[in-house]
Amino acid sequence: MKPARPAVAGGEGQRAWQRMLSGRRLDLLNPSPFDVEIEDIAHGLARVARWNGQTLGPHAFSVAQHSLEVEKICVKLAPDWPAKWRLAALIHDAPEYVIGDMISPFKAALGLDYKAFEAKLEAAIHIRFGLPPHAPAVVKTVIKRADIICAYFEATQLAGFSDKEARQYFGAPPRAMMLKLTPKSTAEVESLFLARFRALLAKVR
Repeated sequence: MKPARPAVAGGEGQRAWQRMLSGRRLDLLNPSPFDVEIEDIAHGLARVARWNGQTLGPHAFSVAQHSLEVEKICVKLAPDWPAKWRLAALIHDAPEYVIGDMISPFKAALGLDYKAFEAKLEAAIHIRFGLPPHAPAVVKTVIKRADIICAYFEATQLAGFSDKEARQYFGAPPRAMMLKLTPKSTAEVESLFLARFRALLAKVR
């Protein structure tokens, strides 16, 4: 039986959509906000490993847990932010529930087509939850800074980097900022992510 959605070029029967556990079918080439559900995002991000799973501990350090930490860092970097930008920080990696967490060198190798695909998916997710399709550049800059700070601590505490090596790639974190990262189970981090999302969304609406 052929899928209801149009098939991609390259062969009859191929599909360009993914079925989610919620029952939604997300068209990967033209994602609709109507097919985006936070439960699918939380479930997926809790099961996507940072650093391709090359981290210490009995559990992978998930994108969901990384996202929670990034939002916390943004609160310290921009304490006057309204809830909508904190929500944007929490879901800054939300497209990875579909495309996975690709390491930066691989993203660079894929080039602009990957970035355009990611941006289109990000826009659908943002619209679904009442945010602008893309956050302003000044907001993205803060989120990126928080992302890099978190990556430094992940690298040194979980991924086997020396402090010197991590500083080379991520720079030195602010002196007053310290994270202690302990990877959580998928079930725990999924629950925490959903709870934080709902708390922020309630302040946005």
